Amino acid sequence: MMAITGLLLLELALYASCFVCGIVAAASTTIVQGNFGGLCMLYGLVNYNATAGLIGVQSSSSPSMCYFVSAISVMVAVVCFSLSLYWVYTLFVDGDVRRERVWMNLIVAVCGVFLFFLLITGCMLKIGRDTLCNSVLQAVPNITRCEEAQTRTWASPLKGERFYSSLHKAETAVWVNFFFWLIIGVLVVVQRRQGSGAKLITGVIGGPAGGLFGDPGVTAAETEPFFNRPARPQ
Repeated sequence: MMAITGLLLLELALYASCFVCGIVAAASTTIVQGNFGGLCMLYGLVNYNATAGLIGVQSSSSPSMCYFVSAISVMVAVVCFSLSLYWVYTLFVDGDVRRERVWMNLIVAVCGVFLFFLLITGCMLKIGRDTLCNSVLQAVPNITRCEEAQTRTWASPLKGERFYSSLHKAETAVWVNFFFWLIIGVLVVVQRRQGSGAKLITGVIGGPAGGLFGDPGVTAAETEPFFNRPARPQ
């Protein structure tokens, strides 16, 4: 029980961490989109007005792309927050720690779904940010790194002061979230195996007298030694 509770506490800490990562990723993506007037700059292209010294937007992606990234992050955060509340109540208020096999299978399935969507989201942020940065490096003169464009002047109403930092923060949060959910999946699988092993041992030791693996259909008389049975009275 102590080992399982320790794994549950670690799982609870990971849920809380995933909640924070989801909020950070969604907030950072939304802030960048808001600073660019609702334009989604993932896979976006920029141009440069040499006369005015202003950076402008040549093309942008569909807003639904940024909405997708934010929606996945928010969905993961909501699920993690709900699971955190449930386990806090179970461990510290209810005190009855029981993990049904069907619920552990459900968590494993949810883990697989989240890993799939987080992988897609992370790749979208990585490739989309790199595309934007390549455009910035090609269009804006006298810069060698993408983050240097944050100190340049952008055409109104664009606000590019923290576009690179925010996108980098969102990408990092998504990949950390992906790694944490990978660990959660491993922890749930380990607890499921431990639960099966504990149930098997309980069946052997605490089952009916002479029962094989706790099989209630086997009686004590059926398991008595064949050659040492007492003789029946004549």
